[in-house]
Amino acid sequence: MIENALIIPTGDEIKEGIVQDTDSPMIMQQLINLNPRCQVVRSIPINDDENAILDAIISNIESNLDIIILIGGSGGGHRYSSTLGKDFTHSALETILEQKYVGEIYGKNGHLWCKLLCGKKDSTLIINVPGPFKESKAAMEAFVLAYQKSPNNLKSINEAMIASVIQQYPVGIVK
Repeated sequence: MIENALIIPTGDEIKEGIVQDTDSPMIMQQLINLNPRCQVVRSIPINDDENAILDAIISNIESNLDIIILIGGSGGGHRYSSTLGKDFTHSALETILEQKYVGEIYGKNGHLWCKLLCGKKDSTLIINVPGPFKESKAAMEAFVLAYQKSPNNLKSINEAMIASVIQQYPVGIVK
C-alpha cells in the first residue's frame, strides 16, 4: 500500500512559472483515491538537468517513501526539432534504478516520443509520467489500476501506463 508519496515536477518551464503545473494536483488526487490516508508531498519543481533530477531522487530516497513520481522530462522532441530542449528524467532514472522496466512510444508529431520507466531504488517505487496533462492523467489512471492488481509487478505496471498513453492518440500516429 502506498502511504507516503513524493511528486517531483521537472522542467525549466514549470520551475520558471511559464507553464502551470496542473499534473501534481491530479496525481495527488489519484494517490489519495488509491489510499485516503496517503501522505503526499510535492517538491519544488526542478530543472531539466540530469544531475538535479538525480540529486532530488537521492536526497529523498531514505525518507521512508513508498513511491516517487516524476512529472515530465520523458520526451525526446529534440530529436525532431532543434527548437525543443532535451529531457533528462528518463536518462536519470535509467542510471539509478536497480530493477526497472522501460517502455517507449514513438509518434509522428515530434512531441510524442516518450520513455516511461517503472522501477525500484532500495524499497521505493519510482515512476515517471509525461508532462502533458492528457498523457499524465492517462498514465496515472493506468498506474493505479495496475498497482491495485499487482503492486510488485513492475512490468505490468509499466506496460499498462504505456498502453494508456498510446490510447490518447489517433490510430496511426504512434508506433
